[in-house]
Amino acid sequence: MLCFLVLTGLTTVHAQQIDEVSNQKIREYTTDKRFLPSSVLNLPEDPKIPSPRKHFGDIIGAPGVEHRTTEIYAYYKALEKTSSQIKVQQIGTSEEGRPFQLVIIANESTIGKLDHYKKQLALLADPRKIGSQDVEQIIADSKPVYYLNGGLHSPEMGPPEMLMELAYRLVTDKSKPITDILNNIIVVINPVAEPDGRDKQVDWYYRYTKSRKVYDDGFMRSAPYWGKYAVHDNNRDGFQISQELTKVANKTFFDWHPTVMHDLHESVPLLYISTGTGPYNEATDPMIISEWETFAHNDMTALAGQGLPGIFTWAYYDGWYPGYLFWIANNHNSIGRFYETFGNAGANTYLRDLSKSALAGDPITSRQWYRPNPATEKVLWSSRNNINFMQAGVLASLTYTANNQSLLLHNFYKKGINSIKKGAEEFPRAYSIPKDQHDPAMTAFMVNQLRLHGVEVHKAESGSKAGDYVVLLDQPYRNLAVTLLSKQNFPKDSRFPPHDDIAWTFGYLYGVDVKPQDSILYNKSDLKLLTADVKYTGKTDGEGTTYVLNYKAQGKVLAALYWLKSQNKNAKISILDAKASIAGISDTLSAGTVVFKGITVTQSKSIAEKFGLDLTATSSSISGKQHPVNLPRVAIFHSWSNTQDEGWSRFTFEQQGIPYTSIDKDDLKAGGLKAKFDVILIPRMRGTASDFINDIDKKYGPMPFTKTAQYPSHGYPASTSDMTGGPGLDGVAKLKQFIETGGTVVAIDNSALMIAGTGIVSDLKELSSTDLFHPGSVVNVKVRKNSSPITYGFPEVFPIFRGIAPLMKVSDYNRDMMVLQYGTGTPKEDIEYDGPIMGMADKKPAKTVQKTSKKDQPYVLSGYVKNDQMIQGEGVIFNVPVGSGHVVAFSFDPLHRYQNLHDAPLVWNAIINWNNL
Repeated sequence: MLCFLVLTGLTTVHAQQIDEVSNQKIREYTTDKRFLPSSVLNLPEDPKIPSPRKHFGDIIGAPGVEHRTTEIYAYYKALEKTSSQIKVQQIGTSEEGRPFQLVIIANESTIGKLDHYKKQLALLADPRKIGSQDVEQIIADSKPVYYLNGGLHSPEMGPPEMLMELAYRLVTDKSKPITDILNNIIVVINPVAEPDGRDKQVDWYYRYTKSRKVYDDGFMRSAPYWGKYAVHDNNRDGFQISQELTKVANKTFFDWHPTVMHDLHESVPLLYISTGTGPYNEATDPMIISEWETFAHNDMTALAGQGLPGIFTWAYYDGWYPGYLFWIANNHNSIGRFYETFGNAGANTYLRDLSKSALAGDPITSRQWYRPNPATEKVLWSSRNNINFMQAGVLASLTYTANNQSLLLHNFYKKGINSIKKGAEEFPRAYSIPKDQHDPAMTAFMVNQLRLHGVEVHKAESGSKAGDYVVLLDQPYRNLAVTLLSKQNFPKDSRFPPHDDIAWTFGYLYGVDVKPQDSILYNKSDLKLLTADVKYTGKTDGEGTTYVLNYKAQGKVLAALYWLKSQNKNAKISILDAKASIAGISDTLSAGTVVFKGITVTQSKSIAEKFGLDLTATSSSISGKQHPVNLPRVAIFHSWSNTQDEGWSRFTFEQQGIPYTSIDKDDLKAGGLKAKFDVILIPRMRGTASDFINDIDKKYGPMPFTKTAQYPSHGYPASTSDMTGGPGLDGVAKLKQFIETGGTVVAIDNSALMIAGTGIVSDLKELSSTDLFHPGSVVNVKVRKNSSPITYGFPEVFPIFRGIAPLMKVSDYNRDMMVLQYGTGTPKEDIEYDGPIMGMADKKPAKTVQKTSKKDQPYVLSGYVKNDQMIQGEGVIFNVPVGSGHVVAFSFDPLHRYQNLHDAPLVWNAIINWNNL
């Protein structure tokens, strides 16, 4: 039949067959006509290309239907087989072996010249490479790339579904708006950004939540694991680029240099279009911020024209933290943006109550300048509603891009020009990374991280500073280099709290000395651009059969010790407990220095080369206080309701090469822990002591997380016949018995408070800190007990990264349990009274002089802390004896997202010295 198609307000004669069955079902599955934009109706009926309805048997958004990755990828393959306007290619493999597929859609001519358009965009990305070429000709012969990313957060199940219908529409619809999209731009789709999590979540939906009748019934809407390591934090991996999905997104960006990177999420009603309330990242080009606004208001206008309620911008998120996945684009002069549609964590239809929801201080149902047509306080919400809103918004964005291709490409090019000019004219002009560092291997790691981000790094090959690394800032990604290497100055008068961490300065997080330069202190002829990753290879000097490693909290020491023991069970390792001087070794050896005996020359060289550690051989006897190292059997505990930080802990241990065993509530209940383990790490978890004891409510049990023929993705990376119940009081008692009989528990952040609340640790209490606001920032801490092995290798004052976490305290008579304190001043509790004493008239005590090796230093080094006087002087780490064992309680997370690698050796110290604390 001949049909008129209305798309984003445009009426076009559409001389092709319409799929009336799909049309009818779209209307049927949409719960309110106000939720049905005209742009999602009139799917074509193509005689050769299979629609989702023909392929799957029902339309996208059908009640009770979700698709696994194999089904989704198979559909794109079916489109590729029948259409010349779509191409599918694998771009990576997940941690669990599932493919990442990339889908490219454009007109047939463009599909045949993809490599050409990639090269054109790569030229525009680096204006220095254009030279004498006419930039206008390059832009005229280029096409914007619009990159759509779906399914990053696995319970946000709509985007992978919607993108299939969008792809079909793009390759079959012959209307002018769609034809313009295909002719003028290249659409790149990552349909399942987290394939491991997608399959776990679909299995979870069919196994548990499809049968739920009420959305807010307290039941877990998310599978306990998504990827092998990361859950929600897979969208906080932008700095580290450590997970396979982030590596894929990073690679996709540098392959395509997309003009727009659009991440599709689900959370707030009914559709949020990102701009953020601010404060905006201080290094971001103002053009990018303006482009966020331009796209947002274009989309809002287009959707308002179709009558959709609940569309808004501004009031959610801030725009400060550049470590989200979509910030790969913003960090590299492109446009990074995201949607949040309203999702039900599956394909059920639920009555949702919006009456108690507020953002930026306003009820979500109130009419505002940023939300001109709000939703009602209750909505009956379906999966199809979600598909409609998301797809209509994306179509509006694609239409804007197609109609403004030249403008967007000019802006992309101009942002690179701006960066190069700022780097040449403004402070800093460069950063130097001196060759002399306490951990040269970590310096090499940081340099490689910068290169992974596309930041150019040079090395001084000659001259007085040979061996230094240099980041010259007259480069296209100057702004990213500045945001990674400079301190963050979060505005103290910010109207709204930040959405995430507010500081990420690489030098502090990695423990590397980085110096901003107002002028370039190097002859450019001495500098060579790095074109490959660097590696620090340690060296072995001296002669003798005893080897010494002067310990400065190098990150790879614990891994080296485990490696050595795996190679040589007879090797003897000891730790110096005080400074020492040894004949033939010029440096004074610090407390924590590692002494190796009974190892071969080959093994010493392997330690140096594999782990980037410098050893000195000596024939001198090494006296002085020391203790032998008995490397422990380590377990990492996980609950079933909070697996995120446990995942980062496992990832960090595996990256370091530190062996561990994963345990859960069943292992605690089984007891006999000391026969199996020496150290149990309890990563950060949310909740109270009751949550630790009981975890998932037993009223929902039994809840297996096991691999079956019906649910093949479950049971990994951990398995249980029943997730509910927690370790219970019996499991807690057996954990306490483990400590009392000589075991060590390392409890991190809120988990330390949870453990204290169970009664295992009676000396540790929560310190009220309601007026303290401490978002993720870099702050100074000071060693209180130089004799504690936990701080071996660290100077008296050093930085750590701390986010929002509870404060803890001990009684005044137990303050010697405090190993570290926040800030550098002397707490009032530690200042002895020097006034008169009644009853001792003739014995006025001598005035105590508080000794400090350094003048009090600022508490905040990067970021911002409100009311920091409330935390300064309080405990950072507590070493609490329990029977014959210890609880080492951290009031921050030294294993945070694989970011603050400088802090991790505090944990490694507790493990190395577990039986000598």
